[in-house]
Amino acid sequence: MPSNEQRRAAAKRKLERRLARQAERARRRKQLTIAGSVLGVVVVVAAGVGIYYLTRGDEDAKNTASQASDSSLASTPEAAPPPAPQPKATTVSCTYRDGGGPAAKPVQKPNGDNIVAKGQEAVTITTNHGPIGLTLDRAESPCTVNSFASLVSQHYYDGAPCHRLSTKGLKMLQCGDPTGTGKGGPGYVYDNEYPTDVYAQDDPNAQMPVLYKRGTIAMANAGPGTNGSQFFLLYGDSQLPPQYTIFGTVDEAGLKTLDKIAEIGDDGSMDSGPGGGKPNQPVTFESVKIG
Repeated sequence: MPSNEQRRAAAKRKLERRLARQAERARRRKQLTIAGSVLGVVVVVAAGVGIYYLTRGDEDAKNTASQASDSSLASTPEAAPPPAPQPKATTVSCTYRDGGGPAAKPVQKPNGDNIVAKGQEAVTITTNHGPIGLTLDRAESPCTVNSFASLVSQHYYDGAPCHRLSTKGLKMLQCGDPTGTGKGGPGYVYDNEYPTDVYAQDDPNAQMPVLYKRGTIAMANAGPGTNGSQFFLLYGDSQLPPQYTIFGTVDEAGLKTLDKIAEIGDDGSMDSGPGGGKPNQPVTFESVKIG
């Protein structure tokens, strides 16, 4: 029968092996990530083998949302969906700060007082490839939904192109910049919400990949507090650090539209940076409406 000393030694060896594995994964991620400026709805990573960042974009193209390639985080077996959202009060206060460069299209900042944090909001996007219906979740991310609905009501997204399509690793269509460059935003920024808010700031799990499911709508950013107007629509399960606010889902008709767009493919023009490229056939929001 092992002594207490032997049991402690065995437990120590087990912990050391686990920490070594975690350190090796962190080292590989660090090697794969381009640690330059935090690039716009996609912080850039080495082409084809690293964590890509989805360009949301401000005037310096800094806003991002990370993507794993097929050979790295996309194949990490332990990734699971993030924890459930934390309960919120019936209403919350939201802070929208000037930032992210000049507005790509003139809009007013949304009101941030007494924002409802329950229920859902329906949005209908009509694109030149077909409809995309969205269900926005105020209980998950009320400040994000409030901002998005405000931009919709001001026709900010009408006529806007989707500037990036990724078909490897991160399976997403990125939209929300009326300029179509990936650098445009609404002239204001705000903080992350779910799933970032279910982790403590010093929790190492806040940087580990989680599963963002097919049909998820999430904001692109350049790090904490840099959300604006760019977002991405996932047409396939993808792994990302939980640093990109989830605020709704795409309906079945919308997923069929996204699948059709993905099948047409992208031009690969961003493979040396954020990954993917412009859609091979332009994707344009003809109209975006509440309801």
